Amino acid sequence: MKIAPTIEGGLRMDPENKEDWHILRAIILDANSPEYDLASRMGDLVTDEKVAEDWQDIIVPDLRESFSDDLHYIYASIEAAAAFEDNGETPIWITQEDAPKWYSALNQARLSLEEKYKFGPDPESDPANLTPLRHEALLRNHFYSALQCCILDHAMKLP
Repeated sequence: MKIAPTIEGGLRMDPENKEDWHILRAIILDANSPEYDLASRMGDLVTDEKVAEDWQDIIVPDLRESFSDDLHYIYASIEAAAAFEDNGETPIWITQEDAPKWYSALNQARLSLEEKYKFGPDPESDPANLTPLRHEALLRNHFYSALQCCILDHAMKLP
């Protein structure tokens, strides 16, 4: 996959093979893990009992909906590019306007992968010790992180 900054301040991604499309589609699959509800997990971090109940009742549903909207947007962007191949090229554009949605989706996917596979400084996270499934998840996690860095560097509007 090729990823390059645009003159307008965004990114252009060019998936080059079926593996590239697989990893892009995996963003949605990883983020939608049924075992991991990021909105609820964030709500669980609120420890003040007076605030926690309101947070769970008011903020968490809106946060969950926002996360879901971001994932739907990314899914649509990926599938639109895949459906409308133009002369062998299928660019996916990340503009400054939709960069926060991409960043959110990638973050959701990375947090879900971390929850499921517990990547970290332990010896089992050494690629040489990983099962094929866990190794593939680690590679996706690294790709998501690298793409987030590209988004921050080239597509996020900073004040």
